[in-house]
Amino acid sequence: MPTPLLLPLEEATLATSPWPLFQRWLDDAIELALPDPNAMTLATATPQGVPSARMVLLRGHDERGFAFYTNYQSRKACELDSNPHAALVLFWATLQRQIRIEGSVTRVTAAESDTYFQSRPRGHRLGAWSSPQSQVIPDRLFLEAQLADVMQQYPEGDVPRPDHWGGYRVAPRSIEFWQGGENRLHDRIVYRQVSPGVWTIERLAP
Repeated sequence: MPTPLLLPLEEATLATSPWPLFQRWLDDAIELALPDPNAMTLATATPQGVPSARMVLLRGHDERGFAFYTNYQSRKACELDSNPHAALVLFWATLQRQIRIEGSVTRVTAAESDTYFQSRPRGHRLGAWSSPQSQVIPDRLFLEAQLADVMQQYPEGDVPRPDHWGGYRVAPRSIEFWQGGENRLHDRIVYRQVSPGVWTIERLAP
């Protein structure tokens, strides 16, 4: 499939909210069958400001924000619970496009977490019970023994969601769209939310 024509980002043709452009760029990445088009860097920090970052998968988005799922006992979850602010980056090198998101973070509802958990492959659901994510463990055999125990507990049928597993949603304060340009004169357009549903649009120097 050919790469979409990258037209310059022009303020006059942009929607008043970032959601149409976000959806179009994500759709372009999906249609090109790029590897893990919904992969994104999640950056968190401790209350003292010590940062950490890792890759997660975008598992839903709407005007409330961007959702992902994890173990609530993991390092990222502990940091988010104590300092509920995060940054996300989606990057598609083939398209020369990047989206940077900054915002506040809350847990999604238990019902949302249940629905997503049940959509996961059975092996992934078993794994959520087996791994004490981010904790020091003696060796891989420990994980395999944990999994064997869980498989014995749930040999068939439903695997319920553990209480220590669920989702977070990043409610964006700003969303920046970066698109590569000739001579490194890239386009950088940032939407900033000034009140619910109301955004300003600014152009940043590359």
